[in-house]
Amino acid sequence: MMIKRIPPEEAKQLLDAGEHVYLDVRSTPEFAAGHVPGARNVPLLEPDASGRMAPNPRFLEVVEKNFSKDARLITGCMKGGRSLKAADLLQQAGFTNVVDMRGGFGGETDEAGRVTFPGWAPRGLPVERDSDPAHLYEALSKK
Repeated sequence: MMIKRIPPEEAKQLLDAGEHVYLDVRSTPEFAAGHVPGARNVPLLEPDASGRMAPNPRFLEVVEKNFSKDARLITGCMKGGRSLKAADLLQQAGFTNVVDMRGGFGGETDEAGRVTFPGWAPRGLPVERDSDPAHLYEALSKK
């Protein structure tokens, strides 16, 4: 099934309406540096002991323990690649209302690193660094 991708402005409208949850799949350090207000953080990848990014083996388990299969989720990451993969994994696991925010937090880039599709932050949408402790991966992973 095809993943619906939406631009950041549409994601903000859905979040402001109060029926969707933004699921930030970036690593915990990336999330701590700034994120969409009210976002929940469940990393798809996390740094391993050597500092390289590795798959989070608990990703699906943690999402399933915190959200119902019909929860309205918007996945997002830094540029859009990880969140698209996360949305696909969630759909395959039976989640029925998942959309992906195109461009992620920072924006899609070309091979030279130039932004080709601005994400949430470059569009001037609100950003927060502090979070409700219950929205952090540390708390979500304990459920």
